[in-house]
Amino acid sequence: MLRSSALRFCGRPGFHISLITDVSPNCDCHGENDAPILPDIGMLASFDPVALDQACVDLCSKAEPIRNSQLGDNIASPHFHDHGNHWHNSNPNISWSETLEHAEKIGIGSREYELITMK
Repeated sequence: MLRSSALRFCGRPGFHISLITDVSPNCDCHGENDAPILPDIGMLASFDPVALDQACVDLCSKAEPIRNSQLGDNIASPHFHDHGNHWHNSNPNISWSETLEHAEKIGIGSREYELITMK
């Protein structure tokens, strides 16, 4: 669970849950997709959706890509150029960080968090 500031709905804090499973190379909204690029990481929860998304990105960034996936194949290519994170390495046109920066800027939440691991 993550501890951070809370986004409020009708005066009450909202609670957000993300499952990091079957991480696909493209947005889930794409009609086409491919095999997962990262192993299943688990479930995260927070009252702050921005902190939650930042924690998900951070955990995914630390994960070892699955071999023989789109990301694994990109990394194994002799012409591979490391863009600094799995999302850009899988698809260089993705601008995920700008979304989190903007969400923080307009007050939806904070990218700062404390990760508490539960077993």
